[in-house]
Amino acid sequence: MVERRRRVIGRSKRYKSNAAPREQRLPIDRYSERVRLSNVDPALEACWQVVCRSEEVTHQPRAFALLGRHWVLWRLGDGTVAAFLDQCPHRLAPLSLGTCDDAGTLRCSYHGWQFDGTGTCVDIPALGDAAHLPSRARLTAPHDVTESHGLVFMAIRPSRTPLPHVTVADDPSFQRGDLPVTTTTGAAGLFADNFLDVAHFPFVHAATFGAGEEHEVPTYTLERDGYTFSATYEHLFANREDPGVEAGLRPLVQRRALTYRYTAPFHMELEINYLDAGGTNVIGFFIAPADGDHVRIYSALWRNDLGGSPEAMAEAVAFEVAVLDEDLVIQNAYRDRSLPLDPTIEVHTKADRTTVELRRILSDLVSGR
Repeated sequence: MVERRRRVIGRSKRYKSNAAPREQRLPIDRYSERVRLSNVDPALEACWQVVCRSEEVTHQPRAFALLGRHWVLWRLGDGTVAAFLDQCPHRLAPLSLGTCDDAGTLRCSYHGWQFDGTGTCVDIPALGDAAHLPSRARLTAPHDVTESHGLVFMAIRPSRTPLPHVTVADDPSFQRGDLPVTTTTGAAGLFADNFLDVAHFPFVHAATFGAGEEHEVPTYTLERDGYTFSATYEHLFANREDPGVEAGLRPLVQRRALTYRYTAPFHMELEINYLDAGGTNVIGFFIAPADGDHVRIYSALWRNDLGGSPEAMAEAVAFEVAVLDEDLVIQNAYRDRSLPLDPTIEVHTKADRTTVELRRILSDLVSGR
C-alpha cells in the first residue's frame, strides 16, 4: 500500500508556475556585501573623507561620526586640529565629554586621564605625580588630518585617493555661500550617484529648475584620471534666477554648459556656465558617511554673477537647499542603503555614463586596483 501511494504521488499532475523564468528571477546572491558599497566599507578608510566644517572644531572636544565610529576633534594651542578615536583607553569612555586646557591638552571626564596633542597620556591622577604611566595609555589616531576649503578631511589609513580641490575656490572674483549642513538617512554612494546623474532633472526637480529641461540626455565627453573623472555637456534648462527673464531680455529656457568633476569616494563639483545669461555657478558637494544608515552633506556655492551681494547669495543658497530637498525625497526612500558595484544588478544606458564611471572607480577602489 505504501508503494502504491508513492507511485500515485510520483505521477501527480504538474501545474504551470506563475514564477518568472529562471533568467528573470531576482538574483538574490548578487545583493551580498561583496558587490555593494555600504557607508562603512573598510576600503573607505584608505580615502580622504570630509569630517566637518572647520568652524565646527573649537578648542573644546567635539565628537563626529565617520565610517561607523566616533572621532573626537579639537584645536590645539597653535590652532591645528587634533583628531582621535573618541574613547579613552582606560575604560573606553567618550573623550568628547572631557575638557581641554589652553595648551590643548585633553582631560577625560571619567577618571581624569590627560592626553596631549600627540595622543600620549601625560597624567593619571589616581597614580600620583611620580607615577610611571603605561605605554599603552595613548589615543588611537587616524593616519592624517588636514583642512581645505573650510572643511576638515581625515584619512584613517594612508589615502589612495587625492584630496579634493574645487577649481575656483581661490579665485577672488567668486563669492562663496555655504548651505546648512544636512544630516540625513541614506547611502553616501547613492547620494554621489544622484549628484552625478543627469537624467533625473525633469522629473525630480520640476518645481525648481527641471520644468524646462530636455528629457533626452545629449552626448557628452568623459575623461577619467585614476580615482577622478570629469564630464562636460550642454543642455537647455529653465533659468528662473535670471532677472533678464522677467525683464523680457531673455527667454526662460536657456542654454548652459555643465562640467562635473568627481574625486573618489564621495566628493563632487559641478561647474555651471550660463551661456545666455552669462556667469558661472560652482557647486561643491562633500558627503561624510557617518554610519551604516546616515550621512552628512557639506555643500557650498561659488558664484561670480551675483555682484558680491549677500542678499543674492542668500537667495542662491535657499534655491540650492530647495533642490537638495527634492533629491532627499528619493534618497531617503531607498531601503537598501548601499551602492551596487556589480554592473549586472542594475540596468544601465548610454545616458548613465557618469554614474557608471562612478561605480567603476569605486569598484576599483574596493578591490584594490
